[in-house]
Amino acid sequence: MLKTILVCAALLTTAVQANVGKVSEIGEALDLDQYRQEVKTLASDEFEGRAPLSAGEKKTISYLTRQFKEMGLKPAFHGSYTQKVPLAKITADQNMTLKIGDLSLDNGTEFTARTQQIAEKISLDKNEVVFVGYGINAPEYNWNDYANVDVKGKTVIVLVNDPGFASKKDEDFFQGNAMTYYGRWTYKYEEAARQGAKAVFIVHETMPAGYGWGVVQNSNTNTKFTLIDDNNNMSQVGVMGWMHMRAAEKVFEAADMNYRDMQKAAAKPGFKAQPMNLSANLTMNNTIEREESQNVGAILPGTENPDEWVVLHAHWDHLGKAMENGKEVVLNGAVDNASGVAGVLELGRVFKAQSEKKPFKRTLMFSAFTAEETGLIGAEHFAKNPPVPTSQIVGFLNIDGMNVNDGVDYVLQYGGGVSELDTYVENTAKKQGRSVKADPRPQNGLFFRSDHFALAREGVPSVLFMSLGDTDPSFIANKYHKSGDDYFASWTLGGVKQDLDLIGQIMAELANNGDWPQWTTDSEFKQKRQEQRP
Repeated sequence: MLKTILVCAALLTTAVQANVGKVSEIGEALDLDQYRQEVKTLASDEFEGRAPLSAGEKKTISYLTRQFKEMGLKPAFHGSYTQKVPLAKITADQNMTLKIGDLSLDNGTEFTARTQQIAEKISLDKNEVVFVGYGINAPEYNWNDYANVDVKGKTVIVLVNDPGFASKKDEDFFQGNAMTYYGRWTYKYEEAARQGAKAVFIVHETMPAGYGWGVVQNSNTNTKFTLIDDNNNMSQVGVMGWMHMRAAEKVFEAADMNYRDMQKAAAKPGFKAQPMNLSANLTMNNTIEREESQNVGAILPGTENPDEWVVLHAHWDHLGKAMENGKEVVLNGAVDNASGVAGVLELGRVFKAQSEKKPFKRTLMFSAFTAEETGLIGAEHFAKNPPVPTSQIVGFLNIDGMNVNDGVDYVLQYGGGVSELDTYVENTAKKQGRSVKADPRPQNGLFFRSDHFALAREGVPSVLFMSLGDTDPSFIANKYHKSGDDYFASWTLGGVKQDLDLIGQIMAELANNGDWPQWTTDSEFKQKRQEQRP
């Protein structure tokens, strides 16, 4: 009996592998040796972690433009392969202490603080502290944590994620365990700024955040970048902070509150913001540099509808250098996201070669933007300053980390099937003998955490292709945004071949079929697209 079971299991495994191995003409044309070399190059120490406004950026931009020129693609930005992105480079002096009441919190281990305001000094001086629950104002969910409270000029403490996470299985409450945009840290800062707050501290917990404190620490205690508006970003919140959960517990105790009790209360409808009768003091000194970073892009012009663009994208930047265990290390970002950039380059070569035999009707764009890791900044600039109107962008396909290991019999879906592009993914995966698998970590809100989201906010149907740990369980814990995210010669690249084949088939179909995918879920994205293309 056992032998029979083992034989059947072996046959099933072989059948799955056979189906997963099905490839199209696009898949057959992929050169994985070339792909491997591109990842190895971009993720080498020579590129210094590809931080914006660094020597690593110059090498990256030079490498990408050279590759696009050599493959014969045309410049995407009105005769140029690059688009200037004006940035402020803000470096906060890390010798700072946050005092709340009689407590003194240590920078890096108990809190982090940064700013996007173009100011050399930002101070909290006996600043009143208010707990505003999740810091959400969502009329469609009949939820407003800022109702009947004035936080102008004050410091607010907010919880990470949204109330749906606390409800776990109640999918009718926000979106249950799946994070909405209201749960993202970016939204928390945006809403606090709209409410007039001077400082925000988000309480970090690993499960609802989706990553450990080490990620917060690495991402917020070094140089950060921001776009610059006409008022030096003074409309943004002054202090963008995080607070370790253990530090938050001490702060709540100092306010005669129990953190867990307040957390439970904040997850229930009708919660009211609570003044904490504490004051916050902090002095943050910043070094400001104004420079220009670069987005990179190339196009394969369409022959019949050249003003209609299908975009394939992967952000080129990573985090540069950081300190780990008292030693400076290079954060090479091999999977995140040299693997995605190499995928864009490889499909660019494949489509250029295929166009020589049979041209495509629509224009195909191959892009790599800057400063994704510091808040989708390059993508935001592109979305506001596109080479063609966003109403003419058919769809935006974004790669942010590829499966560099063996192929699998599924494709991960992020965002819960919010646009018709997800139907394209499902249908193409079926041709490969694969199924669509829901995001295993919907509470992490990955749909809101990569460059496509900036385009989605402008109405462009977008889809995210990401593999950060589903085939390597140790990746998030040990490698994500750490020095462990390196290139390894042991990578089999089976998943890369699968997914580039799938993405390529979708692009080829959209390039010729005249379809305009729509948003299928009611949202600001859907409304904007309907206004663009009634």
